[in-house]
Amino acid sequence: MESQAAEQGRVVIVGAGQAGIVVAESLRGGGYAGQIVIMCDEGVAPYHRPPLSKAWLAGELARGQLLMRSPEAFQRKGIDLRIGVKVVDINAVSRQVEMADGNTLAYDILVIATGASPRVLNLPGVKAQGVHVLRSIDDAESIADSLGFCATHDLPVVVIGGGFIGLEVASTARMKGLRVTVLEAASRLLGRVLAPVLSDWYADLHRSHGVSLMLGARPKSIDIGAEGRVQAVTLEDGSQVLAGMVVLGVGVIANDGLAKAAGLTCDAGIVVDDAGRTSYSGIYAAGDCTVRYLSDGTPLRLESVQGATEQARCVASTVLGKPREVACAPWFWSDQYDKKLQIAGLSHGANRWVVHGDMFEESFSVEHYCDDQLLAIDTINSAKEHLAARKRLEAELQNR
Repeated sequence: MESQAAEQGRVVIVGAGQAGIVVAESLRGGGYAGQIVIMCDEGVAPYHRPPLSKAWLAGELARGQLLMRSPEAFQRKGIDLRIGVKVVDINAVSRQVEMADGNTLAYDILVIATGASPRVLNLPGVKAQGVHVLRSIDDAESIADSLGFCATHDLPVVVIGGGFIGLEVASTARMKGLRVTVLEAASRLLGRVLAPVLSDWYADLHRSHGVSLMLGARPKSIDIGAEGRVQAVTLEDGSQVLAGMVVLGVGVIANDGLAKAAGLTCDAGIVVDDAGRTSYSGIYAAGDCTVRYLSDGTPLRLESVQGATEQARCVASTVLGKPREVACAPWFWSDQYDKKLQIAGLSHGANRWVVHGDMFEESFSVEHYCDDQLLAIDTINSAKEHLAARKRLEAELQNR
């Protein structure tokens, strides 16, 4: 039933990020001849998000260089991209989506690729001028403006959260010559994904570049000064950290509201199987809005370009009647200063680590093990070793 609809009916994709675009292009590339409609709620053509905290914020890329595809490219592929169209409701029974303007559109197959939104701390003053999150191009432009304001008025930058986004913004701000303080509530940086030895290495890296790093620091309020602009962050211990701007980098929340309202099963994300199927026939999901369960029942959310891409390809294959599961090891990267971290695999459950190379030299790697089982490999400034690590992990996955 669904494969026949996939050949002749309309596929509607809600979301124009990495997952949504890859689903559309994979369907068309796989021979799907029906109508493909992508609903993009932003007022701009789809763009790459990872450079926003890296090259774009550093001024190394122009806005136009962020575009995934030109509007003409979608037209050539027969993909109907609708920019500035927000879907507000899904009727899974009648197979229709409703837009903010009240219009509806019927679908045969629906793909939800709504991504995630930055988590915002419930702090007094969090809505002050100069307090930012980073997810969209508009967010990045606002941060760039505030960085310029701080540079002009010699004001410090405060980053709340020592995760990838926060640390990438911190490194970019330091390279622009600004004073930076990073506030991390945990006892180490990137504690959910890095080995302790690599967390310590990153702490030393940022301190060596002049970042004031405060671990175990819990914000109590954001203090507002003249004209409604942030002037400081007060911590739970009563101390204050002066700030001309604040960037919140405390994680993201899956955009699963539409799915919940439609009656789909959600668990801090839209629950999907390995092929991208949701709990409702004819509806699929891919990307940062999803969660799937590992064989031991552990929920897994992958917030990465590679994860979204692989999941989107699986969805397209399933819709085309050729279901397959994600077949490669997950990978991720982060650029901070002149160091490129590349992660292959999932380190959840690791209980020991092995360092290869000298951590004081240009490149090295860290292997994550659970007893004798290799889970993940992190490399610094070694693209060749990263690729070898991915092949090694994929071979191990196939042998399990």
